[in-house]
Amino acid sequence: MRFLAVVAKRPAAGQTKTRLCPPLRGEQAAALYECFLRDTLAIMRAVESEERAIVYLPEGEEAYFERLAPDFRLFPQRGDDLGARLDNLLGHALGNGATHAVVMDSDSPTLPAAYVAAAFAHLQAGADVVFGPCDDGGYYLVGLSRRQPRLLREVEMSTPRVLADSLAIAQELGLRVALLPTWYDVDTAAELERLRQELRHLPPVVAVATRAWFATDGGL
Repeated sequence: MRFLAVVAKRPAAGQTKTRLCPPLRGEQAAALYECFLRDTLAIMRAVESEERAIVYLPEGEEAYFERLAPDFRLFPQRGDDLGARLDNLLGHALGNGATHAVVMDSDSPTLPAAYVAAAFAHLQAGADVVFGPCDDGGYYLVGLSRRQPRLLREVEMSTPRVLADSLAIAQELGLRVALLPTWYDVDTAAELERLRQELRHLPPVVAVATRAWFATDGGL
């Protein structure tokens, strides 16, 4: 069974995508993030998977995500930091029937669905772990065929060395690693402008919700 999840937070003005403020106002940043999330869910629906899930924060906000994605399973995030939360999520999936488990971010609304599908293909072909590298040194996706706590818990997240440190641990553990094509997430004003320019050249069926936000609030 293939398990595909996204890590998400309920958007809230002043708390969501704060690195985009300025140039955005808090309300704009929160609205934009919801569009990112909607487009991420569309990407996930385009990938063959027996189970799709949203792993969310804050706890108690399941009603919001039920309205947003009634076809997805919902799990609150568990753990003191991102590494622990990812390990708990993937470990739970792999311990409850999933043969391959993949989790992705919710900040890459133009990510090709083919990249996510390729993650499962690599795991099916024998990879122990697959990463989707971001060009800021992190990763937009990680997938496992069996639980690897060290790979997630012993890496300091949200630094430019996340992927490099993860690969070093994978090598130490003797894991077979597959890398997807590099992509980007949208956290800064420069990345927001990159997204704006990219959307001008992509088919209109890509990132529909984000494109609509730019058309009304973002000046696409």
